[in-house]
Amino acid sequence: MKTISLSYRTCGALGAAVLLAACSADKLDITNPNTPTVAAATADPQALLLQATGLLRQLRGGRGAFISNTGIFGRESYNYTPQEGRNTSGFLIGISGQNRLDPAGFAVGIWAGPYGNLRDVFNLKNAAAASGSLTAEQKNATQGFAKTIEGLELLYVISTRDTLGAVVEIKQNASDLAAFVSRDSVYKYILATLDDGAANLAAGGSAFPFTIHAGFTGFNSPTTFRLFNRAVAARAAAYYATSGGGAAAWQRSLTALTASFMNTTATTRAQLDVGPSHPYSPAPGDANNPLNVVTATDIYAHESIRADVQNKANAQPDDRYTAKIGARPARNAPQGLGISSSLGFNIFPALTSNIPIIRNEELLLLRAEALLATGDKAGAIAIVNQIRVGSGGLAPSALTAASPDADVLTEILYNKRYSLLMEGHRWIDMRRYGRLNQLPRDITTGVNVHFVARVMPIPQSECLVRAGKPVPIAGPGC
Repeated sequence: MKTISLSYRTCGALGAAVLLAACSADKLDITNPNTPTVAAATADPQALLLQATGLLRQLRGGRGAFISNTGIFGRESYNYTPQEGRNTSGFLIGISGQNRLDPAGFAVGIWAGPYGNLRDVFNLKNAAAASGSLTAEQKNATQGFAKTIEGLELLYVISTRDTLGAVVEIKQNASDLAAFVSRDSVYKYILATLDDGAANLAAGGSAFPFTIHAGFTGFNSPTTFRLFNRAVAARAAAYYATSGGGAAAWQRSLTALTASFMNTTATTRAQLDVGPSHPYSPAPGDANNPLNVVTATDIYAHESIRADVQNKANAQPDDRYTAKIGARPARNAPQGLGISSSLGFNIFPALTSNIPIIRNEELLLLRAEALLATGDKAGAIAIVNQIRVGSGGLAPSALTAASPDADVLTEILYNKRYSLLMEGHRWIDMRRYGRLNQLPRDITTGVNVHFVARVMPIPQSECLVRAGKPVPIAGPGC
């Protein structure tokens, strides 16, 4: 565990009892149970549990920000805080007149959190490998768990930085800076890590040597957690396919989908919603859902969601719109930075609402993407119609095998938009398919002109600590 050293010169800040008992010219060593070292964790099974729990807690900690940030970029949402206009300008205007985001501004999230968690992944992998108390199966189970979290965190990073690349290596010494690598290298690392994790999980026996929270009910053994691993790999491979990976990556996505928890016959809401999620609770030390309707009253839905929705046969809107969107008192961004909206989200109605990590509905739509890309247009259309009818209450589309691929893709993206609304996909999907120019720019004249960001910047703080070292500088990099 981490040791905090206090010399006699700093003991004056401690209470009198501590002064009498501990102050001397010698150092006072106090273990910090919240930051266990590899050596301590290998000797303490309880520390292994704390580390695994910590990975999931930190993974959850960034989920709300990821959804909110990508939602603003993808014109799904606004964050109309009355006294803080930078929650709008930082994402939609950036540095005025330059069409670029400020690397020292508000839109530089999804960086420190994932890399902090990746450091803990590194420590957990080392602790498991060095443990003398874990069996070979338990070591494999722990490694597979850690590598799955590693792949997912890096996927969050590269899906927001894209062509800027990212850092994939975690050094033993946290002060040593690893190099940035290209987008292509990041995706290859993610997929290899997830594949390694899947192999570990397959050899991981019947149970983890630690407990996984209730959001993973049904995915809390090495065998079932592997289904989650393959689902993440399917998403990563699809992202890579549209970022240079091509046909091989699409086939990789299809293979991963087959090995995942995808249910190809799902039609009911319960079946479509199957998948791991982040739970929340009001218990002491826990957290509330950061996007809940009760307290997240500054989050508004973009009016284009209402304008673009398709209607059912009875002329009522798509069921996904009706279930997820509700009326709010009209509000505009402060200082004329955005346009008015009178729509809010009903997706997370309570403080304790779970936020999904990945759901069966997404897996089906990823399969539709992959089938279209690999020449099975009829298969892609069949999935689209399955989702339209089962999730949206819409009539089947008029698409046929003779329809242009672009029209089928448009229909897939429509369904991804409403099926996965405010789950962190719209902006990424539109960029993947070269359609960012189809996202609305709400203000096009005057001093607060909006633009559609292609990537989030590398934070300026990251650039500063890398003075003299290679960092991305093109576009909105450092």
